[in-house]
Amino acid sequence: MEVLSHLTYEYHKKLRSLALYTFNSSRREEVEQWLCSRHIDYILQEVTPLKYNVFFGDTPCLDVIRHIGGDKPLAQYTPEEDFMLGIMLGYDRVEQCRRYQKRVCLSQK
Repeated sequence: MEVLSHLTYEYHKKLRSLALYTFNSSRREEVEQWLCSRHIDYILQEVTPLKYNVFFGDTPCLDVIRHIGGDKPLAQYTPEEDFMLGIMLGYDRVEQCRRYQKRVCLSQK
């Protein structure tokens, strides 16, 4: 929960508009209560029966996630969707460009 606490701190300080946190399914209720008690909008996605992802942050950012991803697992994102998500999460732009190039190259083979 330290990571979730840090991400919510950064969100409240406006250092990030969108965050992604992966956690064990046994903590689902705790994570949801944490975000709800802080009035933070979120999207919860099951990764496996034992693991969840939660996107949280500004509603317009989450609306984009809902539009491009819906309930689709992250592994099924297109290279373009993956690139856009990485940029929205604040990942290094150059590394996102490299990741995109690798994924496009691999998908063309």
